[in-house]
Order: sequence, then structure tokens, then C-alpha cells
Amino acid sequence: MLVNPDAGLGGRLGFKGSDGRADEARLSGAKDRAGPRMKETLTHISELIKLGRCPEFELLICGGIMGNDWVEDIPFSNNKIIGNWKGKTSSKDTVQAIQLLLEESVDLIIYAGGDGTTRDIVEALDKFGSSDLPLIGVPSGVKMYSGCFAEDTFAAAEVLIAWIKGDLGSSTTEVLDMDEESYRKGEWKIEMYGQAITPASPLWIQGSKHQIQAVGEDEVIESLSEHIEDVYLKNEDFIIVWGAGGSLKQIAKHCGLNTTLLGIDISKGNELIGTDLSENELSIILDNYSKNEMVLLLSPMGGQGFLIGRGNLQLSPVVLRKIGIENIIGVATPAKLLSISRIRIDTGDSSLDNEIRNKKYIKMIQGYRTIKIVKIDSPNN
Repeated sequence: MLVNPDAGLGGRLGFKGSDGRADEARLSGAKDRAGPRMKETLTHISELIKLGRCPEFELLICGGIMGNDWVEDIPFSNNKIIGNWKGKTSSKDTVQAIQLLLEESVDLIIYAGGDGTTRDIVEALDKFGSSDLPLIGVPSGVKMYSGCFAEDTFAAAEVLIAWIKGDLGSSTTEVLDMDEESYRKGEWKIEMYGQAITPASPLWIQGSKHQIQAVGEDEVIESLSEHIEDVYLKNEDFIIVWGAGGSLKQIAKHCGLNTTLLGIDISKGNELIGTDLSENELSIILDNYSKNEMVLLLSPMGGQGFLIGRGNLQLSPVVLRKIGIENIIGVATPAKLLSISRIRIDTGDSSLDNEIRNKKYIKMIQGYRTIKIVKIDSPNN
């Protein structure tokens, strides 16, 4: 088990990633994400072991800030600390950790990080001739387009236990990452960097992101825009929180608004009152409005179905509660909806996740005055 302590730090600040900006993020008040999420996963595993749901296994934990500092109070009867990392870490430390773990003949690696961490791990495994070693990612980055991440911390625990019990085979998935320098400039450049082996679990493992664009979708985008104009924009006192992504940017453009491609924006009537907002900036603006005069528009991630928790960490549990889960509306073209069977949620707050999942379904605008009801995934069931 290893943790990239810098993963996800810039998400709620709207940094679009943490590569090279970990110190800046911490100085700006960012809270650790990867370590606490790994702790949630291992806590759940420990509880299930106590219930007899999982046979005992040996857990090899990277020492210090890359592992044990986050989980040292979780009781595992059979564990071993490997190495000891303190202070700042980099991709070189990840490579060193993988080398030490391989020397111990591990059977699987579970890690907390994002796409950059996945790249480092996969490249290290290839370097040391162990590309067939299975990986389980505890989702802790900002974007996470690669296909070896579990849906959330609970799912990561379930996948590991099922794999240990021999209930899951293995599958090959894509390792994707976005150029963060381009990402911060509002440019979407996703590249495939290789492949990884992961336990085969369509229920709990997210799969890789797909970019969906059907031929002749301009008319669909126009009809979606007309719907949003008629229902929301014509009310000058109503505010729209615009989620990230190309579909929503195109829709906003048709509505006369120049929203950011990869940030979170707010409009009031036909005017933008905030662009590329951080968690704190969103929270301050939302404090001036009541829940009955706002809506959050989100477009699901193609192929994966994530509506919250991938690329929009600014929409923190605090922000989402101020908006109200009843005001979350999905927006997607029919082509994108064909690529997903259910909507996935990973807010980072298990109680809020359950509140949203307990709704069972979410409204998805797919055309002018055309709403589709889509099932919200609940991996607990």
C-alpha cells in the first residue's frame, strides 16, 4: 500500500491538479486528500476482517508520509512497514517505493493518488519487469480518467477483499492523463500512457474515460441551450452554477455566456457573476441566495458516468449542501447517455453520498423540454 501525499491538493482550490503546486496549495489552505481517503479504505477493510468477511493477509505499508503516517492507528495483525519517507516527495519516491514493494514479492498494489500517480506506478512496474501486477486505485486526485480507480473509498475496500477471496479475475485497462499545464489554460489534452492490470469489477472499478461526440450534435446542443434559457436564464434573479466540461461550455455559449471549460462558474440571469471559482469563492457567493433560486448543472463523464467527484472537487460537500441535492440537474446529449448505464457520485463525504444515492434517480436534460430519469449507482447494494 502506498500514498501520494500531494494528490488532489489543488482540487477544491480550482487548481485543476497538484503537479508542481503542492506547496502553493498547502499555503492556500488545502487539506490533505490522499492520506485520509486511504485511511477510510483501510478502516473499512479492517471492519470487514473483524466481521469474518475477509481472510487474513499480509499488508506491506510504505513508511512515513507515503503510507503509515495515515493508517498507523488501524489494527492489522499481519503488516510490515517498507521504507520511510519524510518531507517532500516526488515521482522518484513513488518509483523507489514500487521497487521496494516488488522486492517483497507483493501480489497487488493498492494506492491513493490520481492519474499522475498511476502513470508513475505503471512506468515503474514496466521498468522492473512487473507490468502484470494488479493495481487498485483509491481515487484521490483531481481528475482520474484512468480505468484502475475504484468508484470511491468503500468500493476500493470491497474490490480488494473480493480479489483476496478469489472472487474476481483481472482485466486490462487504459492509463490516461491530462497535460496539467494545458488543463490550467482551459485546454483538454488527454493522452494514453499505457495499460494496467486491475481486478475485473464493473460494479466497483470505474473504467477509463470516453470522449463521446456524435455526428450532427449541433442541433441537440442548441435544443439543450433553448431549454436552459427558457427554464432558468429568463429569470433575472435566478442563479446557475455551471459545471465543467465541453458540453456545458457549448450550451453556455449558445446562451451568450463565456464560461470556463474546466472550471466552475456562476451566472445570474444572462450575466456571469463568477468564473473558475474555488470552493471558498463558490461558498461565499452561494451564501447570498436561497436554495429555491439556484440550480447546479452538471454533465456526466463519458463512459464512467461520474457526475460529482471527478474534475469538479470545488463542488465540495459544503458547497453541495448550500446548493441542495434537490437542485442538482444533469445535462447530457443522447449520445453521451448511451455510453453510461448509471450515474456515479463520489463527493468525499459518505453521508452526503448516501443522501444523493437514496434519491435513486436523477433528472437528466437531454433536449428541449425533454428529461430522462437516470439511475444513481449505489455500490453498497
